[in-house]
Parts: sequence; structure tokens; C-alpha cells
Amino acid sequence: MARRNEAERLRELTQMERTFWEKGSLPAGMDEVGRGPLAGPVVAACVILPPEPLIEYVNDSKKVSEGRREKLAPAIRAAALAVGTGWADEREIDAVNILAATKNAFARAYCAMEHDCGHVLVDAVEGLAIPAQQHALIHGDALSYLIAAASIVAKVERDAYMRRMDEVYPQYGFAKNKGYGTAEHIAALKKFGPCPLHRQSFVKKILEES
Repeated sequence: MARRNEAERLRELTQMERTFWEKGSLPAGMDEVGRGPLAGPVVAACVILPPEPLIEYVNDSKKVSEGRREKLAPAIRAAALAVGTGWADEREIDAVNILAATKNAFARAYCAMEHDCGHVLVDAVEGLAIPAQQHALIHGDALSYLIAAASIVAKVERDAYMRRMDEVYPQYGFAKNKGYGTAEHIAALKKFGPCPLHRQSFVKKILEES
């Protein structure tokens, strides 16, 4: 019963994809993580997966446990016809704003695939500088299998980076909060001040209030 329910869930999650697959087209899915944190990069991923076999338990990365994400990300990479990731670091975010930096990360992820792709399913963001027809879906990571797969790849890559940065800047708890503005992170920020990973445009107001 559980596997039947998972198969039904995946069939529902691939409704958009099947409109392309049935025409012989293999679209990519794109998503990003890290738009909201006070520190660290925004990371985007672009993924092309075959119609079969579908990878069980692929879902919006926010709905998947960390342990399962860690298992799914290599499975997605192994099954993918192409995978690319793109980053925009905290300096770029401060220089051009978070939306523009996110679009840059998306474009880098698309180029990093090194694979021709005519259609891209994107979570919400429009107007990317890529040579493909873009289909922006609101809450796409919850509605699209390919976008969900991209969200998992991006999340696992960014989380691994923030865990490494926790060893460099242990006072902020990056291994736990991944740069997001938890109460403990904000308290540490006020106590120690910002480190090079902090987005100055994001933390300025917090520091002014301290």
C-alpha cells in the first residue's frame, strides 16, 4: 500500500513533466535555496531526469528530512541526464541585491549542466538569462518533480558548505542554522559582530538595533 501511495504521489507530482515527456521533450527543473539567510550564498540547481524510473520520495526539500535529502541527492545525480549548480555569494548579494543574485545563480546552474535543453521549469523566478523557454511555477518545488529534485540537490550542496563554514566561524552555529536568522544566530551576531560570510545588506538593521 505504501509503495502504491508513493507511486500515486509521484504521478501527481509529474503532471507538468508528462506534458513534455509525452511529446518527446526532456525539460529541466530549476530551484534555489538560501534567499532568506543572513549569511552564506544562494545556491541554484538545474536537473534533467528521465521519465523512468521515477525516484521515490523526491519532494520539496523543505518537506524531506535531512537524512533522506542526503540519500536522495546522490541518487538524483546518478540518475540525471544532466545536473548543474550555480552560486552567488554574500558579496554578490550585497552588490546587486538578492533577486538579481538569485537569477545569476540560476543562469550559472543552467550553463553548468553543459546540456542542450529547450524548456526549463523554474520555481517562481522569471526572466532568466538562459537560452531556453522558461515556465515559472509558483510553489513549483511542491508541484513539480524536476523542480523538487533540483531543490534537494541545491539544499544538500548549500548545507554541506555551511557545515564546513561552521568549522571556520563556530561562534554563529552555521552547522545548525545554515545561516538563517534564528534567535541564537542573531544573538551571536550582536555579540561577535558579522563575519565575512554575513550579508551586510541583511544584517545592517539587526546590528543598528543592537
